[in-house]
Amino acid sequence: MILSVSGLNLFYGDAQALDDVSLEVDEGDIVAVVGSNGAGKSSLIRTIAGIEKPRSGRIVYKGEDITGWPSHRICNLGVGQVAEGRQIFAGLTVRENLEVGAYLERGRARSAETMERVFGMFPILRERAEQQAGTLSGGEQQMLAIGRCLLGQPELIMFDEPSLGLAPTIVQEVFGIVERLNADGTPIVLVEQNVALSLKMANRAYVLENGRIVLSGPGEDLLQDDRVREAYLGL
Repeated sequence: MILSVSGLNLFYGDAQALDDVSLEVDEGDIVAVVGSNGAGKSSLIRTIAGIEKPRSGRIVYKGEDITGWPSHRICNLGVGQVAEGRQIFAGLTVRENLEVGAYLERGRARSAETMERVFGMFPILRERAEQQAGTLSGGEQQMLAIGRCLLGQPELIMFDEPSLGLAPTIVQEVFGIVERLNADGTPIVLVEQNVALSLKMANRAYVLENGRIVLSGPGEDLLQDDRVREAYLGL
């Protein structure tokens, strides 16, 4: 097991965002966390990443308790995040955005090699390496956000709403990238509103409602669950 979250509780003031949330990620997994807007999906990702501090619960990564660690330490340990809304630096060039990903110690030694890997995965980024990132399309910015994450040499990648705001054809392309990264050996946590696509590709999935896990199991099993089909697929 590479990641274990147990009994996680998160509050924003008096409002509870996560209520006794537990999940597991094994080596080689794609784990989907699905649910409607406001269910607590992004709060979960941000807490694992160290951006939010839980009131209680444990987060264990590769056998080490990282609960409450600052985000830069968690990132430097190998937990990568592709944030909701891409969050690229619009005024920097594509190359400069990628270089930011290698700022932490674990990313520096192999930065040139990884830059070439990213350019190989996303040839459009090589073509536009000296272009300001803010002029890229939404799909290209998502590729840049993924590439920037890869420059940090992650051993686990958490995707937060990677399809948000993208055209359907680009969504399929982004999900293909997620599957490719997983096939190369990287475990994935995929937080998504696109329930059908997420469950089809997930080894394990969790349904989050109002901050609580209400269903869990293999992705294909949840895709056939009548509660999921009615609530999220309109079937």
